[in-house]
Amino acid sequence: MLNKYPLWKTLMVAIIVALGALYATPNLYGESPAVQVSGLRGVQADTATLDRIRAQLEASNLTFDSISLENGQVLTRFNNTEDQLKARDVLDDNLGKQFSVALNLTPNTPEWLAAIGGSPMKLGLDLSGGVSFLIEVNMKEALNKAKTGMVGDFRGDLRNEKIRYRSVKEANDAVKVIFRKVEDLEAGQALLKKRYRDLLLTTDEDTLTLTAKMTKQKIKEIREYALDQNITIIRNRVNELGVAEPLVQRQGKKHIVIELPGVQDTATAKEILSATATIEFRLVDTEGDLSNALNGRVPANSILLRDKDGKPSLLKKRVMLTGDHIIDAKSGFDEYSRPQVNISLDSAGGSKMSSGTKSNIGKPMATVFIEYKSTDKKDAEGNLVFEKHQEIISVATIQSRLGKSFRITGAGSPAEARNLAILLRAGALVAPIAIVEERTVGPTLGAENVKLGFEAIMMGFGLVFIFMMIYYRAFGVVANLALGANLVLIVAVMSMLPGGAALTLPGMAGIVLTVGMAVDANVLIFERIREEIREGKTIQQAIHQGYDAAFSTIIDANITTLIAALILFAIGTGPVKGFAITLSIGILTSMFTSVVGTRAVVNAIWGGKRLDKLSI
Repeated sequence: MLNKYPLWKTLMVAIIVALGALYATPNLYGESPAVQVSGLRGVQADTATLDRIRAQLEASNLTFDSISLENGQVLTRFNNTEDQLKARDVLDDNLGKQFSVALNLTPNTPEWLAAIGGSPMKLGLDLSGGVSFLIEVNMKEALNKAKTGMVGDFRGDLRNEKIRYRSVKEANDAVKVIFRKVEDLEAGQALLKKRYRDLLLTTDEDTLTLTAKMTKQKIKEIREYALDQNITIIRNRVNELGVAEPLVQRQGKKHIVIELPGVQDTATAKEILSATATIEFRLVDTEGDLSNALNGRVPANSILLRDKDGKPSLLKKRVMLTGDHIIDAKSGFDEYSRPQVNISLDSAGGSKMSSGTKSNIGKPMATVFIEYKSTDKKDAEGNLVFEKHQEIISVATIQSRLGKSFRITGAGSPAEARNLAILLRAGALVAPIAIVEERTVGPTLGAENVKLGFEAIMMGFGLVFIFMMIYYRAFGVVANLALGANLVLIVAVMSMLPGGAALTLPGMAGIVLTVGMAVDANVLIFERIREEIREGKTIQQAIHQGYDAAFSTIIDANITTLIAALILFAIGTGPVKGFAITLSIGILTSMFTSVVGTRAVVNAIWGGKRLDKLSI
């Protein structure tokens, strides 16, 4: 007999809807204000830190819901934001500079639900509140770094080809190479012209000098590379440090916009961004006199730097390798159970490291952490002026000739090794950055947006619900059930997506649009059933033909809309992507609920029966 689903199809529909309801449930539990304490570089929160925090809160008569140690961070949940803010101030005053104290919002998902992967949707900056930064990339430093790289590359190329020279050094906007003889000048010019076609080379035979300048195209490429790489690296760093659904995108020729939803205080966000610094590897100057250097007499080819504890070391000025070439870094332990960091380089970095270490086996090599901090001053060209801060984070002995893979020992504690691995793995900035504008979106404004968006969805749902009930009677009730299931599935899929997908205000608009599109499919089906009945078909034939005939039309309409949504997602940014995500998910779930779901219900209620009338 027509219109009877096999049992497995009915069970499939029921199970999918039930799972959707289960994984949408975490969104009903809300969030609690919390204070998150995490260690800064080289320090990790432990049980002693947890006990210390608990004691300080109890001494200040602050009531908290729970306190726990999770992933090296202490998380304390509170009933209200007033206690949360007071706790932040207490811990800031008592924990010292070794720890970062951040305000946070944590989901109240039950443990049993979290254990099976249940979690609420992440909300975008416009809904959850958070912080937004406008970052300026120092393009002048990017060009200076490119020139410094040219100096090292020129030296290596000339040395490998056994072309003798007196010096290679930077000179304003160029790099100058002084040779010993005219023959060396000519050979050097031929070599560099062949290898560096994007440079303008000029020679002066009287002074045996070759001058290399970058073309306008080369300068443009360096600027674009600096901006694009910084965007990638900042995104990696933010992801490594656990900020949910960040937005990192370019704005203009030298600016980057960063949005961190859910972060409630700018201090935490600045801590995350300040970790995006530069790494360099330098040989330790074992021949220089450290005591003379401490008295101000630093050798011409060396620099004096200190580690975080203030211990000084004399290092070679020449940089062996920068962090640009690191593609992976993992912490671990050596054969003596000492912490170490295993590093992998790209091919160019492997060649440089191999060349730099082959004649320095047994000598110490330092890993230097470099930060550029803005002075809030600008130069004549309008670029921000930065101060360079350098710190030694590890010194290890070169035990053999290194290549694309090597390890750093002497990184301190296991926590320091882990933090160093994160720092190296996420990459080194191509050019320093400075925060030129910061904006905080309060959770109150976000809550208002959530309320208005939710009201819009409910209003759209309610109007469609009433219309379908009046116009299609019993079949309208079935369509409304499918519409409700569709909303549940959208929320469930948004909550279950790998890495999470942030719901934004435009995303809510996508859900409202989906409500209309979902019911449109049922209107096509129901109108076709009515038409079949008017032509004299039996009830069962009308239902069967109605679904089958309308299916191709529904597929065509939804596929074209889905293609448009995918294009929006591919080329759009920020709000456009948020709209495209919810629209795409809504199209897929609505095709399932409107066609497969409603047919399962219709078949279960009216299928296989001899009917003279149909409530449609």
